[in-house]
Amino acid sequence: MILAVAGGKGGVGKSTVALELGAELDAVVVDADLGMADLAARRGPDLHDVLAGRADPAEAVSEDGPVALLPCGRTLAGARAADPTKLVGAVEAVESAYERVVIDCPAGMAADAGMPLLAADASVLVASPREFALADALRTRELARELDAGLAAVALNRTGENPPTERIRRALGAPVVAIPEDDRVSRSRRQGWPVSEVAPDSEPALRFGELAAEVGRLAGRTRD
Repeated sequence: MILAVAGGKGGVGKSTVALELGAELDAVVVDADLGMADLAARRGPDLHDVLAGRADPAEAVSEDGPVALLPCGRTLAGARAADPTKLVGAVEAVESAYERVVIDCPAGMAADAGMPLLAADASVLVASPREFALADALRTRELARELDAGLAAVALNRTGENPPTERIRRALGAPVVAIPEDDRVSRSRRQGWPVSEVAPDSEPALRFGELAAEVGRLAGRTRD
C-alpha cells in the first residue's frame, strides 16, 4: 500500500500527519517535498540521490529513528540534480521492500505535488479548520481523484472546540478525523518522534490511531 498525505497549502501539518501515520501503520515515510524538505534529515543517501540515480531507493531508507524514513536532501544542487519523473518508480521499489509507504507530499497543485499522488493507492487530505481553507482542500481532492488516489480520510488538523467535522465530511465526501491542537504534538515533532510514542494516551495520539484505522478500512475494501 502506498498512501499519499496531501494538502492544498503549506503549514497545515502534513509532515506531522505523515510521520504519525508512518508510526501507526508501521510504514516507511518518504519525504517527497524535493524543494522544501520538512522531515528530519538522517545520515546516508537521500531522495535527491535516489532521483539522481546515485542511490538505490530501498537502501536509502533509514531505520535509525522511531519511524523508517526515506529523507529528502535540503540542498539546491541536490534538488536540481533530482529527476522528479523517477519518483513513482522509487516509491514502488520501497513498497516492494517494505510493503507500506506513506508519502509526505509537497504543498500546492504544481506537478511536483501530483507525482506522489500518481504513485499512491490512496490519499489522506490534511486540512485546516479555518473557513478559507476548504477551497484549497477541494482542489487537492480533485487532483487526487484525477490521479486515482482515492481519498481515504481527511485529517482536520489543529482544531479547537467544536470542529466543523460534519460540514467538512459533506463537502469532501470522506471520513473526517479532528486532531486537536496540543503542545505535545509539536514538542514530539521537534524531537523527530511521533506523539503516539511520547504520549500514547493523549487525545492527539488516539485521533491519529483513528485516522490510521480509516486508512486500513479503505485498504480492506480495495482488496475485496
